[in-house]
Amino acid sequence: MIKFLIKRIFYAFLILIGVSMITYALLYLIPADPARQIAGRSATAETVANIRSQLGLDLPFYQQYLQYLLNILQGDFGRSWLQKTEVSTLIAARLPASLELMAAGILIELVIGLSLGIVAALKRNTIIDRAVMISSFVGVSAPQFVAAMLFLYIFSIKLAWFPIGGYGEFKNLILPAFTLGILGCGWYSRMFRSSMIEVLHQDFVRTARAKGLNNFQVITRHIIPNSLLPIISMIGIDIGIFVGGLVVVESVFGWPGIGQLAWQAIQRVDTPIIVAVTLVSAFAIVIGNLIADLIAPLIDPRIDIKSM
Repeated sequence: MIKFLIKRIFYAFLILIGVSMITYALLYLIPADPARQIAGRSATAETVANIRSQLGLDLPFYQQYLQYLLNILQGDFGRSWLQKTEVSTLIAARLPASLELMAAGILIELVIGLSLGIVAALKRNTIIDRAVMISSFVGVSAPQFVAAMLFLYIFSIKLAWFPIGGYGEFKNLILPAFTLGILGCGWYSRMFRSSMIEVLHQDFVRTARAKGLNNFQVITRHIIPNSLLPIISMIGIDIGIFVGGLVVVESVFGWPGIGQLAWQAIQRVDTPIIVAVTLVSAFAIVIGNLIADLIAPLIDPRIDIKSM
């Protein structure tokens, strides 16, 4: 176990270094000039040059990146160029909201997606199965912005069931979490259906039926537990995606998470925030996958963690 954790931590370190380098390089190639934005349109060329020098933007790329990397290794994500605040402080203030929305969204995805997947697998090749699969395809294909605006219009404006936006109360969480859950549950239903159909043809299922177990016992004790491994992996990926990738949903519903923070930084080319949010998202994906790998042997004892 210790050897496995050390290996995964080492790989995670390399991944984060690669992500930071690629993100920083892409931002370096953007033609926008942060110094000009900070100084304002009426600033003189001398003022812009002084700001560029203070921020280190006049240095070659490799020097800028190495300095930034050294600062990160010391726990310093720098200061926001425009908000004049430590980036770590900004992220720490926004992260709880994103984690709350992530947990609620994944919970709704699982409840709806797994339920539909079970129904589709048990009723495969029937009209119910086809209806579930078509609905799943529509859900995963719908643009987040369109779905969020549609749900906002129906449930907040027309029916007045939920507030239009805001944060801090349970009723504020329901609609954005429901939006995420509906859009993502299609992946879970399709994956769980495929996994269950594969397990249904295994020898141990036929053996369980031959021992006299009823259909409910076979499904709950044997089929569902042995179909969960792909779902655990998907949850690990979703953790990272939901932590930093909820830009559209957070913006539409006014949810003060780091996705909204990232979108504001992208609009103003605030590089320290953009790179930091990207690293937080990558770190969340790494942690999510590590947790999934640790849980997998508990679900299926045949998996040897030493071979992973």
